[in-house]
Amino acid sequence: MKNRPGEEVEFKCGKRMKNSFMLAPLTNRQSHEDGHLSDDEYNWLVKRAAGEFGLVMTCASHVQAIGKGFPGQLGVFSDSHKEGHSRLVQGIKKHGALAVIQLHHAGMRSPKELIGEAPVSSSSIEKYGSRGLRLEEVEALRDDFIRAAKRSQECGYDGVEIHGAHGYILTQFLSSKVNSRSDIYGGSIENRSRLIFEIIDGVRRMCGDEFLLGIRFSPERFGMDISEIQWLCQKLIDDYQIDFLDVSLWDCFKMPEEEAYKEKSLLEYFTGLNFKGVKLTVAGNIRTGKDVKDILDAGVDFVSIGRSGILHHDFPKKVIENAGFIPVSNPVSPAYLRDEALSDTFIEYMRRWPGFVQDKG
Repeated sequence: MKNRPGEEVEFKCGKRMKNSFMLAPLTNRQSHEDGHLSDDEYNWLVKRAAGEFGLVMTCASHVQAIGKGFPGQLGVFSDSHKEGHSRLVQGIKKHGALAVIQLHHAGMRSPKELIGEAPVSSSSIEKYGSRGLRLEEVEALRDDFIRAAKRSQECGYDGVEIHGAHGYILTQFLSSKVNSRSDIYGGSIENRSRLIFEIIDGVRRMCGDEFLLGIRFSPERFGMDISEIQWLCQKLIDDYQIDFLDVSLWDCFKMPEEEAYKEKSLLEYFTGLNFKGVKLTVAGNIRTGKDVKDILDAGVDFVSIGRSGILHHDFPKKVIENAGFIPVSNPVSPAYLRDEALSDTFIEYMRRWPGFVQDKG
């Protein structure tokens, strides 16, 4: 095993994570519509820190008002958000967890009814009613990611994760199927990933070498190509700017969807990179103590936990104490989830996962 679940993880920036469990950045719709932190979101996240997650990551937090992706999204695009974030950081750190915010922009996936105008993207996409960003707007987007990171650092966060996964705006630049630009941000994979490198470089310059910096990718769906994401991950590692890679696999135990890549598991395409001190975390269907062991045994440095972290705020503690721990079976009652610090809004949102919450009535 590369790491045992209860062992400390040290990042090259110097930050230390007390165990191998990260709370995945989970959409929960619990904050205020203007992006300000709510008590419900605070309680949900701080309870996971109390449950011994070594790193607690916020939900995707948008860096521009026009980048809002869902109702009740926590924002970080204005200094007016700093008071709430500072409070959240203090609550998380009180329990010895690292506090990390995920920086996000939904791009063409921003619902028009939420943002009051047409969404933006790397290019105009008729299906989403999006318009392509002008060059100066791409530069402003880059700068707003960097400013949001600095704002987060001023609030006390240990670090940030750049959201480059799941079809949001950075994925829209990466995708050759979405990005039809003819300027320096379109064409080759080097050009399509240019915005990501500029954001990473800017955050590192602005926030310094001791600030924890990670990035999330998803290698399938949304026009992604596994070999391109492999290249991008290795280039980021080689540039020595990031501390960790977060690869969202949907299911860590599955084979790739594309026939051309089926000679090995999806996970193996990423554990086989030359990490040079950069840490790897993965997400997707890691639900039991055995799953945690299997993923760490495969060469992953720490696990990103979603579903089981919703069901058990103290999932890390339970697995560290019992390597064979199996979470409670679904569906669970709304009362059970309230005891786990989910608000009624979050519980209702979780009904989108078939069989997760007991039926009403």
